[in-house]
Amino acid sequence: MESLFAIGDEPGSLRVLRSEVVFDGKVWDVRRDDVELADGQVVTREVLVHTGAVGVIALDASDQVLLVRQYRHPVRHYLWEPPAGLLDVAGEDPLDAVKRELAEEADLVADDWHVLVDFFNSPGGSTEAFRCYLARGLHEVPEDERHERDGEERDMQTVWVPLDEARELVLTGRLHNPTAVTGILAACAARATDWDALRPADSPWPERSPGR
Repeated sequence: MESLFAIGDEPGSLRVLRSEVVFDGKVWDVRRDDVELADGQVVTREVLVHTGAVGVIALDASDQVLLVRQYRHPVRHYLWEPPAGLLDVAGEDPLDAVKRELAEEADLVADDWHVLVDFFNSPGGSTEAFRCYLARGLHEVPEDERHERDGEERDMQTVWVPLDEARELVLTGRLHNPTAVTGILAACAARATDWDALRPADSPWPERSPGR
């Protein structure tokens, strides 16, 4: 039987015969590619060209996870989700970006950062790669240094949920945000091994979205 450590996703090298941008959007584009499969068949695929994003499972000293409530217009829902944001600042390191998002959305900074889990958010149609971090050793941002939120973020509510209860909210279908679902379950799995499997916060991320 093959070792599980020999199993892993890997880049593909299928030939793209033609590629065109069919929609040039404010935040992301839509690209249409003609791709030659391994058997010679040619298929057309439309791809959402995404900047990539980062998020954070922030745990306090009592293993409570921070969730923010945000309106998501495409699905017409208010979702409870971890702080997160796009990698849309040119040249910004992902770790710096997630620290900024935690401060802007939750008025928090953290002493201890690790990579929790990496995933492709919708690999059937989008280039979006997502990195979710774990942050502990939390402190509040001084009031006079806090970010002034606007848009959908202006009236965001926050709540602290015990990690075990957050897991139950996921498994009973109460939470639907992919960062919440993936990050909460990953945090529970990592805690079960006393956090031994966590990667350093500056771990390589070759799968990161190439951007526009």
